[in-house]
Amino acid sequence: MIGLYINWNFDSEIINILGFPLKYYGLLFACGLLLCMYILKGIFKRENLNDNAHEALLIYGIIGIFVGARLGHCLFYDFDYYSKNLLEIILPIKKTLNGEFKFIGYAGLASHGGTIGLICSLYLYSKKYKIKYLKILDLIAIVAPLGATFIRLANLMNSEMIGNPTSMPWAFVFKRVDNIPRHPSQLYEAISYLAIFIIVFATYKSKNLKLGNGFYFGLSITLIFIMRILIEFLKINQVDFEKGMSLNMGQLLSIPFVILGLYFIFLNFQKTETK
Repeated sequence: MIGLYINWNFDSEIINILGFPLKYYGLLFACGLLLCMYILKGIFKRENLNDNAHEALLIYGIIGIFVGARLGHCLFYDFDYYSKNLLEIILPIKKTLNGEFKFIGYAGLASHGGTIGLICSLYLYSKKYKIKYLKILDLIAIVAPLGATFIRLANLMNSEMIGNPTSMPWAFVFKRVDNIPRHPSQLYEAISYLAIFIIVFATYKSKNLKLGNGFYFGLSITLIFIMRILIEFLKINQVDFEKGMSLNMGQLLSIPFVILGLYFIFLNFQKTETK
């Protein structure tokens, strides 16, 4: 029966140079970020924002996403371990059983933490470049689902965040994990986020809609995290403590983002109606 499904057996490493691996995750993360920046360049031009502000956004974005994602993983998913190994939070190393340190890269990043980190870094960015905070949140929110698409494709290449067993004909057998046909939940999310990007970007490009600051931010995070909540039902638990929970950690962390997003959507429509 396994032969009827998609056998997935990619090595997460593309090449290893002197002990430093180039992995699909890093490559796809970088490609997604650069594509988002390219699209944002056109958006900045349309919004009459200067090129210097656009160039600086890459640095703020990388730092915010990475620091937030790393801290999010360490705090939300593996606090017991990292509270006893603080050095490993900030350095891409791991202490082996024989007492040596091994380079492993940053093998733990949480999307919820990355979102929080980005929101915080954009506040500092808005102060530095004198752009309204909600304005820059809106612009980033337009391309954020596209970046999330690449991250989930990276998860697919790593054979991580896999789905529950299924007999669906499009099931993936993640050979590096086991021989069980499973939902390709990473692919479900990637397709969902790409669709959300198309919806939000098309809404932004529409000349018939007059929407205020905060709407695109609200729309984007609402759709992204609703899909995250739904698709989580098809995934295996990421950490042991999630066993027996009605909603896992990913779902629980998504709920505040959905509420925040709906708040900005309704607030925007309320302002529109009162004009």
